Amino acid sequence: MSENPNPETAPQRFTGQVAVITGGAGGLGLAIAEAFCNGGGRVALFDANPEAVTTGTQSLDAMGLSAYGECVDVRDSRQVQEAMARVAERFGRIDSLIAAAGGSLGTPRDLEDISPEDLDLVIDVNIKGTYHCSAAVVPYMRTQGGGSIVTFSSIGGRSTSPVTGIPYAAAKAGILGLTRRLAREVGPDNIRVNAIAPGLFLTGRLQGMFDAMSDKDRNEVLDSIPLHRMPDINECVEPVLFLASDASSYITGVVLDVNGGRFMAG
Repeated sequence: MSENPNPETAPQRFTGQVAVITGGAGGLGLAIAEAFCNGGGRVALFDANPEAVTTGTQSLDAMGLSAYGECVDVRDSRQVQEAMARVAERFGRIDSLIAAAGGSLGTPRDLEDISPEDLDLVIDVNIKGTYHCSAAVVPYMRTQGGGSIVTFSSIGGRSTSPVTGIPYAAAKAGILGLTRRLAREVGPDNIRVNAIAPGLFLTGRLQGMFDAMSDKDRNEVLDSIPLHRMPDINECVEPVLFLASDASSYITGVVLDVNGGRFMAG
C-alpha cells in the first residue's frame, strides 16, 4: 500500500462523493481507493478476485475509511449492472467511475505465442469491461446531474512498447476511441470522460524484474525516460484523482500521459 496523506490533513475534495473503482483490490486500484477516501469520499471496489476484495476492504476499514467490495467480472454485463445497482442503492449516488481493471493479464508478448484465447481475454477485460462499466454507471450519473469517468489506456496504446504484445496495444488504443466517443455522447449530461495513459509503474512482478536487471540494462530503461527515474505509485494516483475531481471540471475527452516524458504527444 502506498503512503498517502493523513485523512485529517488531506484536502477534502471528495466529501460526500462515491467512486466505483474496477480492479480496485489490486495495488494501484487500492492506492486510488485509499486516496479517494482520504479526500473525504467513499468507495466501492470491483474486482474479480474475491480474496483480494475481502483483504482490500478490510485494510481500508482498518484505517477508518468507508469501503464496500463486490466480486465482479467486468466482462459480464449483467454482473456489472447488478453490482452497480447495489452500489447506488447502498450509497445513494455514484460520482466517479475509475475503470482500472485491465492490463496484459499474463498473456504472452510475442506473436507466435499468442492464442485466440489470449486475444479474447485482453480485449474482453480492457475494452468490453470498460464499456460495460461505463454503460452501467451513466444512468445513475445522468439522474444526479453529472459525474466523471476515468478510463485506463497506457503508453503501450500510444506508442510501440517492447514489453507488451499486440492484444494489449490494440486494447489500450481502443480505450482512447471509446473515451472520446463516450465523452461526446454524455457531455450534455455533465458527465466527463477522460483517459489516463500511464507508463511503466513498478508494482509486483515488474518490480522484481527491474531489480534483477544489470546496472547497464536498468540504465538503458532510464535513459529512455527524460526524467530519468521510475515513478512512485502516487504519481499515477494523483493524476487519476485530478481527472475524477472538480479540478478538471472543464476537461473531457482527453488522454493524460503519465510517463516521465518517455512518450510526448505531438
